[in-house]
Amino acid sequence: MEAIIPIVYYIVGLFVLYIVIKTAVRKGINSSIIGQFLEKKYGIKEDKKSFLDDDLDNDK
Repeated sequence: MEAIIPIVYYIVGLFVLYIVIKTAVRKGINSSIIGQFLEKKYGIKEDKKSFLDDDLDNDK
């Protein structure tokens, strides 16, 4: 039991770090000159509210 708790903390920490990096990269690309050019050329994609929107059961 003593070895499981640090592993769980490590996994949760990695997941939070993943979300932070993903958000930072997305905002960085969208605010860059190339990102703005691509938005103007191809239109703006609708942002997803959460990672659960990738679920195949969500028919929108």
